Amino acid sequence: MAGELNAAPVLSTPEDHLFEYAVVPTDDQTKAKSDDELRDIYEITRTAKEVGEGGWRRIGLQFPDHMLCDAPRVVQLLEAELASLPQPPVPTSTADSQLTATACPEPSTTNNGQCSRNFQQNGTGCGCGKQAPAPVESQPKARRVYVLADTSYSACCVDEIAAEHVNADVVVHYGRSCLSPTSRLPVIYVFTKHILDRDAALADFEKEYPDKEAKVVLMADVTYQVHVLSLLSELQSRGYVNLLATEIVHNPMGRIPNRKVVDVQGKEVEISHGSETSTGLDLRDYSIFHISQPPTALLLALCSRVKNLYIFPTSSDSSSLYSAQRLLGRRYARLLSLTTAGIIGILVNTLSVSNYLSSIDSIRKQIAAAGKKSYTMVVGKLNPAKLANFAEIDGWVVVGCWESSLIEDDAGFYKPVITPFELELALARDDERVWTGEWWGGIEAVKPPIDEKPEEKKSEDNENNETQDTADTEQASGDGELDSEEESAPPEFDWRTGKLVSHSRPMRMAASKPKSAKKEDSSEKPDAPPRSSALTLRSKAQELASVNGVVSPGAEYLRTQRTWVGLGTDFDEEATMKIEEGRGGVARGYTVGGEGEKHLMS
Repeated sequence: MAGELNAAPVLSTPEDHLFEYAVVPTDDQTKAKSDDELRDIYEITRTAKEVGEGGWRRIGLQFPDHMLCDAPRVVQLLEAELASLPQPPVPTSTADSQLTATACPEPSTTNNGQCSRNFQQNGTGCGCGKQAPAPVESQPKARRVYVLADTSYSACCVDEIAAEHVNADVVVHYGRSCLSPTSRLPVIYVFTKHILDRDAALADFEKEYPDKEAKVVLMADVTYQVHVLSLLSELQSRGYVNLLATEIVHNPMGRIPNRKVVDVQGKEVEISHGSETSTGLDLRDYSIFHISQPPTALLLALCSRVKNLYIFPTSSDSSSLYSAQRLLGRRYARLLSLTTAGIIGILVNTLSVSNYLSSIDSIRKQIAAAGKKSYTMVVGKLNPAKLANFAEIDGWVVVGCWESSLIEDDAGFYKPVITPFELELALARDDERVWTGEWWGGIEAVKPPIDEKPEEKKSEDNENNETQDTADTEQASGDGELDSEEESAPPEFDWRTGKLVSHSRPMRMAASKPKSAKKEDSSEKPDAPPRSSALTLRSKAQELASVNGVVSPGAEYLRTQRTWVGLGTDFDEEATMKIEEGRGGVARGYTVGGEGEKHLMS
């Protein structure tokens, strides 16, 4: 027999650890910045100039989490800069420029107690002797600045949802960005400027590329982009002859995402797209010297497009000649785990990228064409606890920008999470699945859904009707054979376990159920063969639960595997009780029942 407890069992960590949060301070956070430094880092003058030229009055400032400490001072500096600019004229409408004729407030005996004339803007009044009110002149409204914190999704995307909550006219996005096209609001991108140790960068470059004829493209994170051209000029003066640089452009689908390649004079260099017929510079002959740690999505995208990638660290991160082959191998293993998935969840991780709606529609059609079931969900920022609530989902695909669609730390997720590009490979047949090493993370590469032409749709409907009639005739003949696509399809095996999988395409019905009307018609025909009374084996697909006549694997999972199906199941055997009237009244004194007994609160 267990001994008595002398104290409460320990069910959580000690309270001393409740407020411990390990934060590694960066170099920018360890020292306070002056106003001049903030003006230069956050480009206050340029931002105020663009706001003034655009005539915007409600400005939303979107900061990433690590920059929120500077937000109050940035707002003060921006408001002071905006105050020095001339106020734009207030747009006036017809209702503002000319007062609408309104009834005189002084009653009169004429015209059923109302004044027979109306006030006009000139203030002459009417016959009642009252003077018309003077028109109110509209004053210019001051500009309002709002801070948008705790973004709905990833910090690299513009949070148009938060901006619409404050009815913002423009969003100023600070920090690094994916530069995905937005769908509603104009955006001012401020990448911020960071200090770079030029001597260390030059020394690291010469150490890694001692050959003066090495073909290298200088590239940097958007926060260090201002240093690229100056480094290029310095390295060329030291004898390097085959160097190129990059400049920022708004083109996520470029050969180098959001970059164009330029030479020392700043002229753009044409880049080959990798095909045999394309002309231009082949990036596979060049290495990339990248300043600062790039996002993982960029590493995977450049893996098959360049020779190699070297990262120069700007913080405590260790530099390395980065090879993304192992990362690509992990991604390929993830997509192989979804080849036998029957239910796929579509995670909407953005509401701002311009083509997210058409991409969702296209992904749904791709999943349906593969005979699988899809469910679309919007859960905000992703974490393993949220997705673990949907145990019936076999895998997830993220609809987002080219950076946020890649879930880097996916080891803690209950089911694999892949990108739309990886989903397209996972849905392909085993004999057609070929991966050349190309990779992409976002929805920019998702092909829009192709609408069927009316002629093709009509011919397809006719073929379906003929197939349905044939299936009904075979069912009426009583031969008991169900020629279905599911039974005639080759067997599918899980590449990880080697086991046979029978539920990878639950939406492909085993056979069409004959309509009751056609059954009656066939039974009424005198020459129809008699129905067979022998037992026939029916496909398991016909036993799935359906909603409105459509097979629902989610409902089948709820019916067969969910142990909890809702409230009320634990009280079926309890007897019913008579409803009694409870307490009523206000907090200072309640009345109990209908007797009127009053209980005062102590």
